[in-house]
Amino acid sequence: MKSLSTIYAPVALALLAFASGCATATETDRPTASTAATTRSTPTTTETTAPATDVTALPTPDPAATAAPTVPEIPAETLDTPSAEAASAVVDPTALSAAAASAERAAERKMSTADYRYQLARANLVLQTRPKDARAHLERAKAYSNLKNYKEAKPDYVAALRTMRGNPDVYYNKAVNELMLKEYKAAANDFSGAVKLRPDDKEAYFGRGVAKMQMYQYKPAVADFTRAIALDSLYADAIEYRGISYASFDRMKEARKDLEKAAKLNPEAEKSLRRYGKGSSMVRPIKK
Repeated sequence: MKSLSTIYAPVALALLAFASGCATATETDRPTASTAATTRSTPTTTETTAPATDVTALPTPDPAATAAPTVPEIPAETLDTPSAEAASAVVDPTALSAAAASAERAAERKMSTADYRYQLARANLVLQTRPKDARAHLERAKAYSNLKNYKEAKPDYVAALRTMRGNPDVYYNKAVNELMLKEYKAAANDFSGAVKLRPDDKEAYFGRGVAKMQMYQYKPAVADFTRAIALDSLYADAIEYRGISYASFDRMKEARKDLEKAAKLNPEAEKSLRRYGKGSSMVRPIKK
């Protein structure tokens, strides 16, 4: 999968690249966002090049979990419910449009590690004199996230939400940070907050689908990838991940169709087509 091509907004930074160090999945493992991501080669990063923040590059579940996860189906409404802050929020009229947010995310992915450190220092300086400055908290949270200090970012996202409850980008970035911390349900709920406030944000739907895949909730994930594709019919990552999700519950005709289309749009998706497009023998059935 190419980098989670688009997942950030005004306050959005680039999705956090994750250096996977977990066990390699086998051909009989059930597909997840992580096992799909680990079939791709990861470009080498240097001190002067920021890690590409990417929802597709997620932590791999524990081997025991991937071996034979027995997880009940979670009601879709549970995962699609916005966080308490978002549920009662009114959209911020100054928030960027989905298109503008996407462009900003792309620009932030090009920032260097030095840029993120400068961003962190700048936010710290502001917070010394204005400790309740929400935008400075958000800036510091984004800097921490891009520097892979995910735990340090959490309290700053919470602080930013106190006065920026109507900004979809806060929820989006907070959700990405939660993905990297493997807090998948919280991530799904915050992505839900982002789409409540900005319903045409395809990247937020994609992010929520990825969070659901990490919880083995493949059918609900298909619904989110379908929403993302409805907003962009050429959204290669969403098409690919939907195909992988279909394969997990033996909808092989749909899976192969999606994976073939994804491979035409993005040659790297050919690996997913080979891995998940061969038939039900490639995946374990979801246990009831």
